[in-house]
Amino acid sequence: MTTTLKGISSMATRLLLNDLAAAYQRSAGVTVDVEAVGGVDAAKRVQAGELFDAVFLSADAIDKLIASGQVLPGSRVDMVRSGVAVAVREGAPQPDISSEDAVRQAVMAARSLSYSTGPSGVALAKLFERWGIADQIKARLVTAPPGVPVGSLVAKGEVELGFQQLSELLPLAGITVVGPLPPAIQIMTTFSAGVCVTSQQPDAVRAMLAAMNEPQAEPLKRRHGMEPA
Repeated sequence: MTTTLKGISSMATRLLLNDLAAAYQRSAGVTVDVEAVGGVDAAKRVQAGELFDAVFLSADAIDKLIASGQVLPGSRVDMVRSGVAVAVREGAPQPDISSEDAVRQAVMAARSLSYSTGPSGVALAKLFERWGIADQIKARLVTAPPGVPVGSLVAKGEVELGFQQLSELLPLAGITVVGPLPPAIQIMTTFSAGVCVTSQQPDAVRAMLAAMNEPQAEPLKRRHGMEPA
């Protein structure tokens, strides 16, 4: 068995996985190299048969990879749950987001807004459709390219109101995280891992995933703005 495991993930869990991988290397002596890209691109690369030991994506994406034969059946491990937060540029007025109606008003008042191309973005688009405002705000929507944090567009002043996973907003400079979406419209995404069929060391991958889900990892997950799954 080699002492390096190769993985791929979406950007949402990038910093958390860096820390979990470092902790696992210290405890088990196994190097974990996880490449972070846009979630859509990560799934496409696994689908194409690129050589990875593990893949870290939303639970739905992992299930699709299992169904299409790129991830081993029964290997999905739920890692964390992550909610969506709202951000504005540092120093900008902070809108009221304390209720569903308040968020709707903030969205309608924003000169520009953005959300990710991942699961939370899909859910937000559906929310705006349910509110009946999708057509009204269409011209003001700025789509962040895959792998580019929405918060970076907010920090540069290209977007007035940004919606993204809290874990992706927390480490960014130049923005203020106003807070999480209120419970009535909060969008929780479960991020999971799976063992790729291309792995030559599936047992080692399972051992790594089990270690990353042990109770002692929970404080680290919370520091990154996520809840243990």
